[in-house]
Amino acid sequence: MNIIQNSSNFFIGTDIIEVERIKNSIIKNGQTFLNRLYTPIEQKYCTKNKNSYIHFAGRFAAKEAIIKSLKSSGYKKQIPFKSIEIISLENGEPKVELHFKQNGLCKVSISHIKMYAIAFSIYTLN
Repeated sequence: MNIIQNSSNFFIGTDIIEVERIKNSIIKNGQTFLNRLYTPIEQKYCTKNKNSYIHFAGRFAAKEAIIKSLKSSGYKKQIPFKSIEIISLENGEPKVELHFKQNGLCKVSISHIKMYAIAFSIYTLN
């Protein structure tokens, strides 16, 4: 089977964000900002790291990329940030947990450097 012929079942999304933007939002709005966008598991993971801002930015970019891939699949409902959870597995792989009804599987890749975080998402319909 040629993947190009079946490409209508694959939907991509990408996002990039300045780490400073997330840092400023956390400093300005504190726990209110964190609770609105991140699950307790995500907050625990990010805050245990030396530079938590870069990890929060990575998760933010991942959630934006996931939303873009879902929306490009035709998903019409609103997607709250906290309904998307990024869990880090022991090997470092980011595992996507979608806490709402949908008909597919989502994978994400996250990368960051001092100033930027970027994420790429692929959503596949079942």
